[in-house]
Amino acid sequence: MKNIIVGIDFSENSINAMRHATAIALKNNANLHLVWVKTPGVAKGLVKNNESEFIKKANEQLRNFIKICKSEAINSEVQSVILEGIPYLEIPKYAANLKDSTIVIGTHGVSGFVETFAGSNAFKIVTASKVPVLVLRENIKINRDLIEILVPIDDSFETLQKVRLAIDFAKIFSAKICLAGFSTKGNKQEKYIVSIQLNHAEAMCQEANVRYCTVKQDFKGFIANAIVSFASEKDVNLMCIMRETDSDEVWLKSTTQQLLNSSPMPLVIFPNQKTLSVSK
Repeated sequence: MKNIIVGIDFSENSINAMRHATAIALKNNANLHLVWVKTPGVAKGLVKNNESEFIKKANEQLRNFIKICKSEAINSEVQSVILEGIPYLEIPKYAANLKDSTIVIGTHGVSGFVETFAGSNAFKIVTASKVPVLVLRENIKINRDLIEILVPIDDSFETLQKVRLAIDFAKIFSAKICLAGFSTKGNKQEKYIVSIQLNHAEAMCQEANVRYCTVKQDFKGFIANAIVSFASEKDVNLMCIMRETDSDEVWLKSTTQQLLNSSPMPLVIFPNQKTLSVSK
């Protein structure tokens, strides 16, 4: 996690996301990239004059943001980047060209981004990104370090991929990982596979020498509701999930979207990487 890309739209939510990214950079000396995508929609809330004045105002604000970040993460390199196009396309594209990168964005929850990132653009960044995306809904503050990280484990092979990312965060913040095995079908085969996956996840944590606990949860209904309820009871302050597969449109349109809309804590979404080994 050496390059952290922050989606900036000059809103309070994006500034909060920037501060959260800075807190991470402070811990591991990561490089910060403050990325603003110039679109007609962005111009509406920023300035109402000509384009040169528009760019000048944006650069002034970005320079001020750089000063704020450098004052808090003194060993990190901080730069601003202005791109042109559609945010949900340009931000993932920029991040994909950087080594060991993570995107950090702020959202309003059900309404997605503020007007500059209207509609489902937060969701679109998640679905388009080839790197992990850390999403913070409005009102999520960063006044404490990460203490406990929830990693939901299911019966899919890909579920273990996000454990590596959780381990990275756990090491940065000396946090504890909560491996939660969720069974939705209620049959013995599913429970057996979840148990096996939990064993693998435990081995990964042991090898990385990070603190962890393991729990198993059976539930009925929407998995997103169960995960959020469990996370809230455990006082988790980071949740690490995965975009299961690019083709699993039902999962993408339900669980991911519901968690984006309802998670009361920061949410890291890891893209499926079929070539990634999950062995010890």
